[in-house]
Amino acid sequence: MNTKLILASGSPRRRELLEKARIPHQVAILNTPEISPDQPHGMTPAEFAWRNALRKARAAAQQYPGQRILAADTVVALGTHILGKPKHQRQAASFLKKLSGRTHEVLTAVIVLLPKSARPYGFVERTEVTFCALSAVRIARYLKAVHVLDKAGAYALQEKGAEIVKTIRGSRTNVVGLPIERLTQLLHGLR
Repeated sequence: MNTKLILASGSPRRRELLEKARIPHQVAILNTPEISPDQPHGMTPAEFAWRNALRKARAAAQQYPGQRILAADTVVALGTHILGKPKHQRQAASFLKKLSGRTHEVLTAVIVLLPKSARPYGFVERTEVTFCALSAVRIARYLKAVHVLDKAGAYALQEKGAEIVKTIRGSRTNVVGLPIERLTQLLHGLR
């Protein structure tokens, strides 16, 4: 069996985290349709992330039969409300205003599919993030400095995150997009 993972994601942040952890992988960008948080879906944020990660994993398994597949989906949740990737700068500013001075959760569903097994292995990691109080000027400055339209919740911890994030409780790599500590444990258990 090939020990290299097929990463069903085009996220450069996930790729970088895997490289730093020295986990051999190959990137597969499949453009799998995801469930949008704007659509009525009746799921908790954790279920929502799991369902999207599973869609990505299954699509990759069809394209790469006989390979180990890794897929993930990260959401930002303010209570039960999911803040997805903003469609435009105005929406990004609205997201940051909602998060200003509050604590929210970042949830990442991680799924590993093994060859010849229909069972998905995985977990949902939760991290609490508390934002500083953000003025309209501070939000505009952040959005001018950081491209956020491809980021859940309209922010990136690894890009000027210290300017808007007050505290983090839990995995920092989860907030970046892949809880590498827990993923490493999962992969070790699947050997």
